[in-house]
Amino acid sequence: MTDTDRTERELQEALAALASGVRAAPDAYRTARGEWRRRERRRRLVLVVLVTIVFALATLIGLWVLNQAPAHPGVIFSGNGAGVSLPRPTP
Repeated sequence: MTDTDRTERELQEALAALASGVRAAPDAYRTARGEWRRRERRRRLVLVVLVTIVFALATLIGLWVLNQAPAHPGVIFSGNGAGVSLPRPTP
């Protein structure tokens, strides 16, 4: 038997002894699942709050920009009555 085989066997025995002493808590799965669900709810709540804040800020900035528009109308038409007419297409 080589040193490698002996080391491997001793390591297997040590790990088997360690594993035999480990006992899972009866409600370990339920506890882990509850923690996971709690984190998932918190993540979703944070996402909803962030989306709401971004939407509110965008709305407020849009209203502020619209409120900054000048009170008097700008010149769109010169009022001289001269218009441009397009030629009619021939059938």
